Amino acid sequence: QVQLVESGGGLVQPGGSLRLSCAAPGSIFTKYIMGWHRQAPGKQRELVAEITPGGAPMYLDSVKGRFTISRDNAKKTAYLQMNSLSTDDTAVYYCTADLRRYGGNVTWGQGTQVTVSS
Repeated sequence: QVQLVESGGGLVQPGGSLRLSCAAPGSIFTKYIMGWHRQAPGKQRELVAEITPGGAPMYLDSVKGRFTISRDNAKKTAYLQMNSLSTDDTAVYYCTADLRRYGGNVTWGQGTQVTVSS
């Protein structure tokens, strides 16, 4: 099973930016749909963005125009660039690697905290 290594979370002021990274070393990275989910305190986990092996992105409506998901297949890493952050974006962000189209499973990262606060 692939191991996902997340980085890039932290504390940022409203209006600021962060970039999250998710590395999947040693994996068949090009077969995975890579995604980012988040869970805020007291709320359900939600899918924020995902990107197909071919690079087609999908976004949660509330982050469209502010967040950009991308992937570098050579580096086996997915990214989530987050701009114009608001307090509503405060959550634990989880990277996922989805291999269900090939009969596999969804692997979750350990999560990284993003806190937007003044």
